[in-house]
Amino acid sequence: MNVLLVYPEFPNTFWSYKYALKFIRKKAAFPPLGLLTVAAMLPKGWTLRLVDLNVTKLTAKDLSWADLALISAMAIQRNSANQVIKKLKAANIKVVAGGPLFTGEPESFDTVDNLLLNEAEITLPLFLKDFKSGMTKRLYNSSTFCDVTQSPIPKWELLDLKKYASMCIQFSRGCPYNCDFCNVTTLFGRKTRLKDVVQMVSELNDLYSLGWRGPIFFVDDNFIGNKTYLKNHLLPTLVKWKKDKSTVSFNTEVSINLADDKELMELMADAGFDSVFIGIETPNEKSLAECGKWQNRNRDLLESVRTIHQTGLQVQGGFIVGFDQDSPAIFEQLINFIQNSGIVTAMVGLLQAPVGTRLYNRLMKEGRIRGGMSGDNADGSTNIIPRMDIAQLKNGYYHILKTIYQPRNYYQRVRTLLQEYKHPNTTIIIDPQRVLAVFRSSVRLGILGKERFQYWRLLLWTLLRCPQHLSLAITLSIYGHHYRKISMSIRR
Repeated sequence: MNVLLVYPEFPNTFWSYKYALKFIRKKAAFPPLGLLTVAAMLPKGWTLRLVDLNVTKLTAKDLSWADLALISAMAIQRNSANQVIKKLKAANIKVVAGGPLFTGEPESFDTVDNLLLNEAEITLPLFLKDFKSGMTKRLYNSSTFCDVTQSPIPKWELLDLKKYASMCIQFSRGCPYNCDFCNVTTLFGRKTRLKDVVQMVSELNDLYSLGWRGPIFFVDDNFIGNKTYLKNHLLPTLVKWKKDKSTVSFNTEVSINLADDKELMELMADAGFDSVFIGIETPNEKSLAECGKWQNRNRDLLESVRTIHQTGLQVQGGFIVGFDQDSPAIFEQLINFIQNSGIVTAMVGLLQAPVGTRLYNRLMKEGRIRGGMSGDNADGSTNIIPRMDIAQLKNGYYHILKTIYQPRNYYQRVRTLLQEYKHPNTTIIIDPQRVLAVFRSSVRLGILGKERFQYWRLLLWTLLRCPQHLSLAITLSIYGHHYRKISMSIRR
């Protein structure tokens, strides 16, 4: 059985880093972890071929070779997924689909032969059993969550590692919080399910043995959902694992209450974590109460961010405007917060209501849901009817993007971060493309770019004040180029 594992293309978005990836000659930021995990669950006798459309093309040779195609996608990949399915069906290839896109809207994909909804650890074995007997159902579903300790090591060997800027790995699923706009608990539940230490070391060793020496993203929606296990088991193990692997660094997603646990922050830094994404959402206390973001309330958010920075973890922030409790004053409030926080990577989006969330259900009852979601958190779209005038909301949103990614403001945030940031426990990777990236940035940003004055000023300031952060300063300058290009495309 010849099986294609097809991953649809991402559009150019805030998190695609496509403009930044050109500086290091990489094709994609991350590999398709879900498909690689599914690949490890397929029968041993099957021949597998991964086609990640973010790094390569689906060719006529692929289509003539395949007996079966498995496709996984997120909502943001919807357009590419539809094109792929059409191409596969035209080639008379049986199509099996799963992942968040298909789980969220199975009714939209009537040409797919088999839909495996929810977690593949449960629904894929059911499909494979029926497939072997020749009696498959169209829909496979599950109302329970899987035991992630039974999840296999992803088939990293299907990848061309050189095409990716970072690898990704998963330690846990689920989140103890239940923010009303978030579909994580709908998909994975509120109980944090953990892999064990042996699994994690095996997965890391597999990646390392294949030659990977760069960043690894823990894709957990809230890495600190079980602090006790982290502090007593996983993080001490990672500290030991990383002792002779200094170029490997980690990043992940956490909640803001990380700032309350000095021991946990220090352990993460010692283990090689150098950045964390946090859903800060808004400085508006009323809006935090509205969306059930209790972990963010009644705290000095700026001080929490500063505390995390000072431990050696760079905060990347997620922000939202368009809550019912937001007044027109929110736009300047959010700009001021972002600028004062030193959060360089600030993803700002309009409030959206994913299907199945408490927000979606509430607004549906109020008749305030319109159309579908793009799947992009930061493209200026929304599927809700806000309390604020929609034109005023969108104009305010564009004003935020224009302001925070204007070169002077962006580079000022980089300096604020570098002043506070403790040097992480990692060694800089020295490879030809990263060395060339320094030259490319000095030409593209320092000579040709509108930000050239700010670029050279930052590098000189860094050399004089904190030379240990020079590599990070150049990296963040390149990121800023990407963020500006994306924000400009949204305003159009």
